[in-house]
Amino acid sequence: MKKSKLLLVAVIALTFWWLSGYQELLTLEQAQQQQAALNDYIATNWLMSGSIYFVIYVIVTAVSIPGALILTLLGGALFGFTWGLIFVSFASTLGATLSFLFSRYLLRDWVQKKFSNHLQTINKGMQKDGDIYLLTLRLIPLFPFFVINLLMGLTKMPIKNYYLFSQLGMLPGTILYVNAGTQLADIQNLQNILSPTVLGSFVLLGLFPLIINLIVSKVQQVNVYKKWKKPKIFDRNMIVIGAGAGGLVSAYIAAAVKSKVTLIEKHKMGGDCLNTGCVPSKALIKSCNVIKEATHAGDFGIDVTINEIDFKKVMARVKQVITQVEPHDSIERYTELGVECLQGDAKIINPWTVEINQQQLTTQNIVICTGAKPFVPDIPGLNEVNFVTSDTVWDIDVLPKKLLVLGAGPIGCELAQSFQRLGSQVTIVEAASQILFREDPDTAKVIEKQFIKEGIKILVGHKVIGFTAKAKYSQAELLFEDKSVFEQFDTVLIATGRKANVTGFGLQTLGIELSDRGTIVVNEYLQTKYKNIFAVGDVTGPFQLTHAAAHQAWYATVNGLFGAFKKFKVDYSVLPSVTYSNPEVARVGINEQQAKLENIAIDVYQYQLDDLDRAIADGQDTGFVKVLTAKGSDKILGATIVSNHASDMLAEFTLAMRYKIGLNKILSTIHPYPTMSEANKYVAGLWKKDNAPQKLLTWVEKYHHWTRTKGHL
Repeated sequence: MKKSKLLLVAVIALTFWWLSGYQELLTLEQAQQQQAALNDYIATNWLMSGSIYFVIYVIVTAVSIPGALILTLLGGALFGFTWGLIFVSFASTLGATLSFLFSRYLLRDWVQKKFSNHLQTINKGMQKDGDIYLLTLRLIPLFPFFVINLLMGLTKMPIKNYYLFSQLGMLPGTILYVNAGTQLADIQNLQNILSPTVLGSFVLLGLFPLIINLIVSKVQQVNVYKKWKKPKIFDRNMIVIGAGAGGLVSAYIAAAVKSKVTLIEKHKMGGDCLNTGCVPSKALIKSCNVIKEATHAGDFGIDVTINEIDFKKVMARVKQVITQVEPHDSIERYTELGVECLQGDAKIINPWTVEINQQQLTTQNIVICTGAKPFVPDIPGLNEVNFVTSDTVWDIDVLPKKLLVLGAGPIGCELAQSFQRLGSQVTIVEAASQILFREDPDTAKVIEKQFIKEGIKILVGHKVIGFTAKAKYSQAELLFEDKSVFEQFDTVLIATGRKANVTGFGLQTLGIELSDRGTIVVNEYLQTKYKNIFAVGDVTGPFQLTHAAAHQAWYATVNGLFGAFKKFKVDYSVLPSVTYSNPEVARVGINEQQAKLENIAIDVYQYQLDDLDRAIADGQDTGFVKVLTAKGSDKILGATIVSNHASDMLAEFTLAMRYKIGLNKILSTIHPYPTMSEANKYVAGLWKKDNAPQKLLTWVEKYHHWTRTKGHL
């Protein structure tokens, strides 16, 4: 803490000590005894008396000395109702604001830095509804005001808001107490003031801002809906637009609870995941892993020669896998489940009406699940060269000889490794300083080393500034440290992220708000500005993951169908993610770079797979299991696994985090030998080793020595 802050603490402490000796004066008995003498003095020295009273009141409230209630009563008794109210109202607010500033100046930066991860939700809540919270707390005197002053000082509430709403919030209570003070001589004890009737009045006052907030919210909703005519009856309980992961799960849940639900898809059932994303990419990765196994068969004493890799047959198998999975997401299956499935372009006409194929359907709720598409940056010359995206790469039937992959996120890395194994010469271009930039550097380094080992050229810190079409190989101009670098290619894969599908189905007509990222803005219940219109999946984010969309779908559907009784805030606290490179990268919770960014105190335990028996036997001992725990605890805050089958190994940590199981219990769980899952147990063993009770072990060692030398147990 800075010297200036220490000095201020010392001044406050001395002030408190100096005033504490006068606490015995701030009692009801003393106030009643001195009232007559004080009245005489005030009659001849009114201005001086008022000033002294005002300053004392400010100091008492600023440094949180008990006795403010007695001073309030004295204000009414000595100065009358009007002037007593003026003095107390402004002095109490000024003192509270000084206390607020002391807390902010001395403690806020340290607290916000130390507990930033815990305070994020509080800060957001204060930013949104902080004024209402403060007003409510001020109106209910059962909550100690000095605590309010200190706690509010730790938040980011603007000082002018704090002063204004403190003044307003304390005013009703001040009126009651000052008025009671005018009858000071008749008050026998403080319980006369804090009677059930008076306290009940305060509670009603406390509920007042909440009621106002509800009214304001209702008025806002009326304003949102006022230009639309609501149907008296509805054809359906819910219409879901988009049959990707989010849409399918929303429709499934709605049908399961016997609501009438319609699912609309303009293209293919299953969305990106089935047709251009998860399913085809994993089918391709499997073929490429077989190639890797074959090329390394000699390491296992097996002589294998790959005569040919038939790219067309590989891609044909990918399509066959899609065809085999299709029935899971088909119209036939969902119709059997009770979902009405319609094919065509949906358009939202008003908050309760969706048009499809020139037919208008009314519904109580709408769930938007329109997904996203690959983002294609505006780079000079791109349209003149042969480029593909994660959507269109499945349509090529000739293997690129030189493939340039623009972007080294999960999609770029998965496809880059796959095409390298198929026989392309792959170059990855990434503007960030590492591939997989959301992962820890040690994680990215393992994958980078594997890619280089396989022959992939990696250019990090490079930015593409233009493309030039050539007869044989096209050329990309890259900027690296203010110098131009040129790379040849015949095909470029654009893997620079995805853009939400937010046009063409009526969002603009309804004025539904979009974020800076171009996604639909929703609240914690996944509602748009219209409380009966929800959005889930890639179209709203914040995670572009199939299982994240499915997770959101439950909240949107339940909130839509049963929100009149109970609404649920979406919970992202334990959301796993996987990059299906080889080895895989699987993570749940935070990693080290997030912990550092959010100033979270952690302990890190990392177990290397080259020590694991099963990994050694399988010849797959590259990677590690890393677990982050709360400082000095076995509580798991995050886990990262770099390994073959990392996606399967991660499930144990996901379950543990979801149900608050610590490393100690994972350590005591029997894991079969020899398996990759034992790595999870061994990393828990590292925690145990670091947290062994050394003092107890010292005494145990002495006990064993005693039994060997003198004992006869």
